[in-house]
Amino acid sequence: MPTQIPITTIPNIKIGNAHNRTAATGCTVILCEQGAVAGVDVRGGAPGTRETDLLRPENYVEKIHAVILSGGSAFGLDAASGVMTYLEEKGIGFDVGVTKVPIVAGAVLFDLNCGDHRIRPDSQMGYQACMAAEKQNFQEGSYGAGTGATVGKCFGMAQAMKGGLGAFCIKAGELIVGAIAAVNCLGDVVDPRTGQIIAGAFQNHPFAFLNSEKGMTDTSLTRNPFAGNTTIGAIITNAVMTKAQANKAASMAHDGYARTIRPAHTLLDGDTIFALALGQITVDSNIVGLLAAQAIEQAVIRGVQQATSLGGYICCQDLQCFQRT
Repeated sequence: MPTQIPITTIPNIKIGNAHNRTAATGCTVILCEQGAVAGVDVRGGAPGTRETDLLRPENYVEKIHAVILSGGSAFGLDAASGVMTYLEEKGIGFDVGVTKVPIVAGAVLFDLNCGDHRIRPDSQMGYQACMAAEKQNFQEGSYGAGTGATVGKCFGMAQAMKGGLGAFCIKAGELIVGAIAAVNCLGDVVDPRTGQIIAGAFQNHPFAFLNSEKGMTDTSLTRNPFAGNTTIGAIITNAVMTKAQANKAASMAHDGYARTIRPAHTLLDGDTIFALALGQITVDSNIVGLLAAQAIEQAVIRGVQQATSLGGYICCQDLQCFQRT
């Protein structure tokens, strides 16, 4: 029977956050200093990514050394430079003779509308996240890449709620599959067991969720109210996988988005999932994909449940109070 374990206990992985909570932005790094076979699946129509082409099975480099998940929209891709600096200082990377080039993949979400848009994750913040990873300084909620995340933006930002960073890790026998997700979706987040919205677009007086899917199909929009979005994440497993299998596991993991985010994978989201395979045990790759979807599903739910109010946006933890008013 699968059991839940802390994601920071996965061997040969270090995870760390860095953030500026005043500016409401941050980044989260996953370091795999010994290298990991990696894949990726980009489903959203507005992605901001780095080194995704390299992860295609036909391309040359087999392993990467880090994944960076960042706020700041396209500006936030700069955080990867700090990760590269950190790894190069430690002599970690793809050996090109004159030096070792760290292979750092990444993706960004749009959080410029929560806090100070002039401050974005940069090289310094990426380096700080690596320093935090040395101590496994990782926290869910409104931290790291989830600091400025928001959800339920179909009706505009005034009706949106706080998103956040979530993690979940499953152990089944010797197999470990973990997931991290920074939840910043256009749509609502639902509990797939009940179908009930747990975070998303809402109204006050009385408090009620507005149901983004229904709103998108029932409302004739005369303008584009959709602020920046995108849910980004990664799965981590100790399984042996090829690049092709890692890409397929990332694809299967998107089922976790589809179960919990409604709607998911829109043209206004850049939904992306990386897959990291550490190559320690041999298992059926279908099982990895199945557990990856389950782990992403729970990571999304935890991302909104662990979030705290920030930048004027309410969170799940506020709802009991709001529902009484």
